[in-house]
Amino acid sequence: MVTSVTPEISSEPSLSAAAMTSGAAPTPAIDPMLAYADAAIAHALAALDDAPGELIGSAEELERARARLVGEPSAFATLCANAAATPEATELLALVVAVEVDAARAAQVAALDGSGPGARLSLGAAARLLGDVGRCAAAIGPGSALLRAALVDLSQEGTWAATRIRLAPSLVWALAGDTAPDPDLPLGSHWATGDDAAEQAPGLVLVTGPDRVRRRELGMRHCPVTTVLVSSTPAGEAGWAALVREATIAGAGIVLELDEELPETGRRWIERATHLRWVVTGRDELMLSAMPARHRIELTAADDVVDEDEWRAALGDVPHTHRLNATQLDQVRRTLPAVDGDVDAAVRRLLGGPLARLAHRVRPRKSWDDLVVSEAKGSQLRAVVGRYRHGPTVYDEWGVTTASGRGVVALFTGPSGTGKTLAAEVVAHSLDLDLYRIDLSTVVSKYIGETEQNLDRLFDAASAGNAVLFFDEADSVFGKRAEVKDARDRYANLEVSYLLQRLEEYDGVVVLATNLPGNIDEAFLRRIHEVVHFTEPSVDERRAIWQRHLADGRMPVEEFDVGALAARFDLTGGQIRNIVLAAAFRAVDEGTGVSLAHINAAIAGELRKLGRMVKTEDFDE
Repeated sequence: MVTSVTPEISSEPSLSAAAMTSGAAPTPAIDPMLAYADAAIAHALAALDDAPGELIGSAEELERARARLVGEPSAFATLCANAAATPEATELLALVVAVEVDAARAAQVAALDGSGPGARLSLGAAARLLGDVGRCAAAIGPGSALLRAALVDLSQEGTWAATRIRLAPSLVWALAGDTAPDPDLPLGSHWATGDDAAEQAPGLVLVTGPDRVRRRELGMRHCPVTTVLVSSTPAGEAGWAALVREATIAGAGIVLELDEELPETGRRWIERATHLRWVVTGRDELMLSAMPARHRIELTAADDVVDEDEWRAALGDVPHTHRLNATQLDQVRRTLPAVDGDVDAAVRRLLGGPLARLAHRVRPRKSWDDLVVSEAKGSQLRAVVGRYRHGPTVYDEWGVTTASGRGVVALFTGPSGTGKTLAAEVVAHSLDLDLYRIDLSTVVSKYIGETEQNLDRLFDAASAGNAVLFFDEADSVFGKRAEVKDARDRYANLEVSYLLQRLEEYDGVVVLATNLPGNIDEAFLRRIHEVVHFTEPSVDERRAIWQRHLADGRMPVEEFDVGALAARFDLTGGQIRNIVLAAAFRAVDEGTGVSLAHINAAIAGELRKLGRMVKTEDFDE
């Protein structure tokens, strides 16, 4: 039966092929078609048998059945109206359905063209049933409503008269009241309620912009229909036909969300299915050569982040703690049931999938208490935190403008082991953000253009701004552009230029760490907000580092002079951490607490590993 329910967007796609609207209580969908088919078959057989008496009677019955086809509210009448079907097309569709659903009628029709049992309705038989070839051509010619709406197609089996008419199986199911979606629809297709205040617009609306949800919203404001079918690009002819057919059955518009160019098949269907309203959205404008030949308007959607009202409408009374665009907010809303309503967890899931292939996620646990740096360096690190945390106040409330993006870029320089990675983790922990350490082996590629694609995916995935991107050994990616001597230099310079552009557009936090700051391109340096130089720790700093590693309260440690170790051995924080770890394993192996002997043995091993001289007098207890 026809229903008047308008399905809403849901987290799981839900399609009702029978979601057609009628103004009155419908009659059973199949009955008017069967009655008309019986009258048409009787009329045609009477003419074939040359029996005038029966012909007069059947002609009268035929006219009554023809009037009933669309004269009474029914699913079939609604379908024909949605497809803008002519009277000839309406009658032919009723005949095809009646033959498809009943073997006895199919056998009667077979007598009209001499076909065997079980054969589909042929064009020759259809011409006899409709009255003449002209009416048949009007019903199912190349420009007919039945073909435009993908309700039927033709199977050429010889002459024109022998061509068979095939009915889309999903159409019979829909008319019979089945609510299952067409199996050929693109995965993820779903219904959405139309905009009640939509403006009148041409039948084709093209919308571009970076935000998928903003594009859809703008397109629907120019698509005055009750319901729309939202879909990605179908993979082939069957998918396009299913999309058009499902929208026709429901009397809905179509919102087509392109990931790439509009294929030629899609252009052809948009040009043919003029009974439907189309909204075609995509990140980039369509090439003029690929533009469907229909009257259209072209719009550009904004890319602004969601405001407080949009946040609360989607998530309820939850603090607005993340800067999300409309597409990201919609994805977070759909994810909430799977993470027990935890918005922060949903945002992390937003980043996790795409970033997992290009970066290693670090859940920050280190705080300011774990970082031993000078007061000046600590002040610089807190400036990085403050710049990101107070961005909304400065940019939005105070109206301060910036020539580049709203993100924060920091450069940490210094020898290995001086605390660059630890400082990045502390910054992320202070902002309550995840740290993603970029895996350069998966980002940088020897193939031309692939590095840019990887960087594009990286920054797109992290565009929510709810992650700290950490580029270790950044000079390998952010290196100086070279004089162009060959094609290799040209493409290497393009990679650097592209990275500059994406870094400038990114609104989150980026930390670059390098042992070779002189290799960083000057163009990057102009875009860096804080440069923190990490040096080897002083004696006092080394003492504090030793104490933090040895006095955590859980590891058993014998008493010895930590100050003497700090004064005697010139080590970095990373080296001290390695030494304490090695000493702990030695102590566990001997079944004792960590002693000075264990520490000395671990120090000697670390110095040998670094190729430094081990002097016996340095280990005099």
